[in-house]
Amino acid sequence: MELNFYKYHGAGNDFILADNRKGQCSGLTDEQIQNLCHRQFGIGADGLILIQNMDDFDFRMIYYNADGKEGSFCGNGARCAVSFALQIGILRSMDAKFVAADGGHFATITPNGIKVSMRVEGSIKKTTKGIICHTGSPHIVVFTEDLEDLDVVSKGQKLRNSKDFVKEGINVNFVEEKPGMLLIRTYERGVENETLSCGTGVTAAALVFASEKGLTKGPVILQSRGGELRVEFEKSKKGFENISLEGPAEFVYQGKIKC
Repeated sequence: MELNFYKYHGAGNDFILADNRKGQCSGLTDEQIQNLCHRQFGIGADGLILIQNMDDFDFRMIYYNADGKEGSFCGNGARCAVSFALQIGILRSMDAKFVAADGGHFATITPNGIKVSMRVEGSIKKTTKGIICHTGSPHIVVFTEDLEDLDVVSKGQKLRNSKDFVKEGINVNFVEEKPGMLLIRTYERGVENETLSCGTGVTAAALVFASEKGLTKGPVILQSRGGELRVEFEKSKKGFENISLEGPAEFVYQGKIKC
């Protein structure tokens, strides 16, 4: 089949996007998706996103990791999906309402990029290996003081494949506190490598940091290798509410490829 695709990135986290409202991409296999995401033999991306019709929403976002498997929610990918929906004429305003793997989301196009609603599932849990926070995807946050020199791939891979996490997988975020911001690097399951940024990971790190420091509202500014991201939230006795992730969602190019 011939795929009409668009390439986007959200703070360096890059994606292939395709319009699947007529179902023309529904037959893609795991192997085809792997080939499309391969950086030497395909387009190259951290994942593939299909946009589909959804009653009572602007669109449905289907996200596949680079390994070809359907993934959980992707924060950077969600911003790219909103930008793509605007580009191809699905959106009629600067606001969007869409469905992803973890349910419904709202998004707003802002002067600084796109702000998308986020959620936290369950409670933040401390372990001997790090602090676990589920923000549509499972994450573990590990604070460090030597982030720039850290072997993120080796350490992230070891923790992701440890006996506690190997079955379901987990994303590993290494975080260093700096004046006014957090530095973050992430090893992502499904990609099985470090990515330049991870939206759900940034959100998890911000909420863990807020919990540790006793913060009751945002923003928390985080600097990933791919760019700056901003997490807003409010914390009450009920927990974290009104969570959002704001950052860039940039169109790179479009094309056609046989797959």
